Amino acid sequence: MQRVEDGTDAAPAALREPTRRVTGVWVASLSLANLGVFMAFMTPIQMLLPLQLEHLDPAHKSTALAWVTGAGALVAVVANPLAGAVSDRTAGRFGRRRPWILGGALAGAAGLLLTAAQHSVLGVALGWCVAQAGLNGMLAGATAPVADQVPVGQRAEVSGWTGITQSLGLVLGALLTVLLFTGVLSGYAALAVLAVALALPFVLGFGDPVLPRAARPPLRLTWWISPREHPDFAWAWGTRFLLNLGNALGTLYLLYFLTDAVHYRGDAATGVLILTVVYTVCAAATAVPCGRLSDRRGSRRGFVLLSAVVMAAAALLLALVQTWPAALAAAAVLGAGFGVYLAVDQALVTQVLPNAVDRARDLGVINIANSGPQVLAPLLAAPVVAHAGGYAGLYLATALVTLAGGVLVRRIRSVA
Repeated sequence: MQRVEDGTDAAPAALREPTRRVTGVWVASLSLANLGVFMAFMTPIQMLLPLQLEHLDPAHKSTALAWVTGAGALVAVVANPLAGAVSDRTAGRFGRRRPWILGGALAGAAGLLLTAAQHSVLGVALGWCVAQAGLNGMLAGATAPVADQVPVGQRAEVSGWTGITQSLGLVLGALLTVLLFTGVLSGYAALAVLAVALALPFVLGFGDPVLPRAARPPLRLTWWISPREHPDFAWAWGTRFLLNLGNALGTLYLLYFLTDAVHYRGDAATGVLILTVVYTVCAAATAVPCGRLSDRRGSRRGFVLLSAVVMAAAALLLALVQTWPAALAAAAVLGAGFGVYLAVDQALVTQVLPNAVDRARDLGVINIANSGPQVLAPLLAAPVVAHAGGYAGLYLATALVTLAGGVLVRRIRSVA
């Protein structure tokens, strides 16, 4: 349970533990904002950046993609907790989160358009870094309302709805870029417009608890949270890092995997879209029901461990059988496991935050466990594919890392 930093019960409303259940319209509006940010995040990584870099440098496309996505993720490691820390201390009449959701969406949209206009690998990397900075500001604002306004007994269900927007965003983004906006420039432009438009219902439609200026603590530009003082936070961070590292290893080269290992007979981008649709449908089928079950039971750790085992099984299937039917089956299994993880892990994380005054900053530190693996995965994946078993070695490593993340969650003690 989070504590208010001053240790009293006289905290302002913005820092109190929420007790009133949120409405379905509130959840839908926040989910749309999350959908916008994840469409803008995931579609370039999976679709637009690989196609753009393949055109710019076909001989070194894998290395170029690794460097571009790694540089963007490195920016995210700094930008997300920094934006969260400033958001925690934003005391204007519009609240702490809404200005960052809208401002981050506008900055991220500008970065996407800048990326689209580049004609060199270095230019693409710089543009993507600008986009990552803005989108991580948006993400910092869009992540915190669950901890700010949703009671513990509703958090896994709400996290299920907001969590499935990660994969749903990729599906819708892929549909846009494959079927409607087939050019790289038009694809980036569509994502830029949608990132802003989908943020508006939550930003304009719902209030945000205001932090009084007198209650605003000094800004602390440090992301260090002592594992000795907050061990459960550290274990939750480690669990998320390893599970996201496994996910990053398994998805980074998916387009090239279909081309080079599966020898997919159609357009590889279409193959990625089909796999993503299967994955998303299965994730949606498990996220909200398992979130509700987790809320009802008050149990989190067992569900996270189960999700890790299921996702590892999917990666092992890809390591052993590199065919199109196996890829479809793996997508279904991976989606089912990831749906459980998205709902329950986010709820678990909100219950181990060290204190209420730094919710967005601490969630930003947790989100380093999302973006950090995007930096590390290219450094690990490229040599594995080249020198340690190819794609079979890559997916075996994915399975092992994912299982390790499931083991770590058992070390958390303050949450069932």
